[in-house]
Amino acid sequence: MKASSLSFVIAVLAGLVGMSWGIVMAVSHDHAAMPAHAHLNLLGWVSLFLFGIYYRLHPVLDRTMMARAQVGVWVAGTILLTVGVGMIHSGRPSGEPFAAIGSIIVLADMLLFGWLVLRQERAATAA
Repeated sequence: MKASSLSFVIAVLAGLVGMSWGIVMAVSHDHAAMPAHAHLNLLGWVSLFLFGIYYRLHPVLDRTMMARAQVGVWVAGTILLTVGVGMIHSGRPSGEPFAAIGSIIVLADMLLFGWLVLRQERAATAA
């Protein structure tokens, strides 16, 4: 599967989970997990969809293992970060290591994405 397709499919799933979570919070009148819900929507739905658009616009990069790995690492980091933030805001400070590790993974993966973009744009300018 191409990186763009992987990004789009997981983004939609993350959006559905995030929306469902938001409805559950509204029905229960318990918005303690709102920061985790927001992280899931931003990192899972929005960021992944934007990655997918970039990869789709650059078919050579879209087919690389590195692009697929970037998406996979982003998903793992997003899950860890979201779970950790959810735990923290639900009164479980034991979620802090999950949030911290997830944050570092997502940051490192954004650096990888930035490097892929820079490399692609340099190649396009040189051609």
